[in-house]
Amino acid sequence: MITHPFTYQAPANIEEAVGLSQPETIVDLRRIASLREIRTEADGTIVIGALATHRDLVHDQTVRTKLAALADAASEVGDLQVRARGTIGGSLAHADSAADEPAPTLAYDATIRAIGPKGRRDIPARDFFKGTFETALAPDEILAEIRFPASAGRTGGAYAKFAHPASGFAVTGVAAVVTIKSDGTIERAAIGVSGAAAAAYRATAAEKALTGSKGDAKAIADAAAKAADGITALSDLAASGEYRKHLVTVYAKRAMERAIERARA
Repeated sequence: MITHPFTYQAPANIEEAVGLSQPETIVDLRRIASLREIRTEADGTIVIGALATHRDLVHDQTVRTKLAALADAASEVGDLQVRARGTIGGSLAHADSAADEPAPTLAYDATIRAIGPKGRRDIPARDFFKGTFETALAPDEILAEIRFPASAGRTGGAYAKFAHPASGFAVTGVAAVVTIKSDGTIERAAIGVSGAAAAAYRATAAEKALTGSKGDAKAIADAAAKAADGITALSDLAASGEYRKHLVTVYAKRAMERAIERARA
């Protein structure tokens, strides 16, 4: 491919990168080591740099243990080559409605940290995804890291997906995160859904239905039946809106079952 003329810059830190974010410039972020880090802060917050690849997430022990739904989702992205090169920051900033990682990012109540000329800005994941290819990022901001709060002791997460047979994108993908009390009651439930609507969303009606239950088969089925409540489902060549809503209930059930199983393990 022959491109039009452009200038090339490789900043050494994020402040330089922000200053270079002009349409006629290609900005190479690979030398900014902090953007590739996966670390745990003193309060238990897990911080994932925007340039951490999908493969990094799949193989990182902290992510696999503490953010299992995110590790699941990362393992479902594209193919080996895409997972080795593509990044979580790129996926979230691109905001494809059929991307995998927005669902667990929502379910874990993550915060998106952006940096721009005016400094740092933290955006709750709930407020980040505005529509297909549309986010709360300003044009002059760079997504720097994703911050996942520490989970309570008995917490499990899982991601379940109905993949498009050709592209591998999520026709529907559901992430469930549950915390269980010592008596087996579901103390907290969070469910993020990708692929079904114009933007990834939290299935709040399903969360409320599962919270306070024992996580039995009936409670899971009742909650899953509410996972598509209130959405305008996408309808295209891959699936009708009605079928997508059906898929949400099916895959919400699978994700919740696996999340509860992991929380009890």
